[in-house]
Amino acid sequence: SWSAIFVFLSRVMFSTLRSLRVDLRRLAGSCTIIAGGTAVALTMAEFSPVEASGATLHAPQYPWGHNGHLAMLDHSSMRRGFQVYKEVCSACHSLNFIAYRNLVGNTHTEDEAKALAEEVQVRDGPDDKGEYFMRTGKLADYFPRPFANEEAARASNGGALPPDLSLIIKARHGREDYLFSLLTGYCEPPAGIKLREGLHYNPYFSGQAIGMAPPLYDEQIEFEDGTPATVSQMAKDVATFLTWAAEPEHDDRKRMGMKAIVILSLTAAGMWYYKRMRFTLLKSRVIKYQKP
Repeated sequence: SWSAIFVFLSRVMFSTLRSLRVDLRRLAGSCTIIAGGTAVALTMAEFSPVEASGATLHAPQYPWGHNGHLAMLDHSSMRRGFQVYKEVCSACHSLNFIAYRNLVGNTHTEDEAKALAEEVQVRDGPDDKGEYFMRTGKLADYFPRPFANEEAARASNGGALPPDLSLIIKARHGREDYLFSLLTGYCEPPAGIKLREGLHYNPYFSGQAIGMAPPLYDEQIEFEDGTPATVSQMAKDVATFLTWAAEPEHDDRKRMGMKAIVILSLTAAGMWYYKRMRFTLLKSRVIKYQKP
């Protein structure tokens, strides 16, 4: 019997060593393939051309006051940002998804929003005669577009189409950090870089060549509350306003989230106490076996 056990253990050991040898050979082959592929990739990367768009700077992270879990948007900054959009940005960029009624309670009072709407003429109709007519704007109207159509917008901007700003914060990586960096990042191109006519150098824009001229400069507008209208201040305010435009539910979402956390915490505490009270008898019960 001992000899049979010895033979069996020997066979098991030899089969294990044989399979281990095969696994080691496979592992060595896989390592060789991986090393060869890595060498080829590094060689191709070394001799591949470098694209200018790869040098685009990433926007730094700024300490925005509304980025906290319970932080709300600065409504004074939003009001100033709307003024920047109205007096500067609206000449080229639309805000298609925002109506004048959306301003009520956020940046303006109802009377102020009505006064803003009445400053524009809106094409409406048809009337009883089937004709279109112009009327004074009202709260239900959306912000007017700066151009009648896409072709007119391109013709007025050297072939470039100014994007709509309603969701621009969500549509760009970096959100408000990117927009602030873009508005304040215009500078002279480095030595050796030549831009064609009509383009401007901005390291934060993809390709570094942007068709939009620097839109902001110091003391360009006069804020109603007396805040100095520096380039960084205007860029910060319009970024805050466009953050609200992209997420009108921003403050309500955080407020509801806080209420939900409080309610769920109290519910969890009550359920824990109820469970302890109901199950204390079951958990303290001892079952003993007694012989008959």
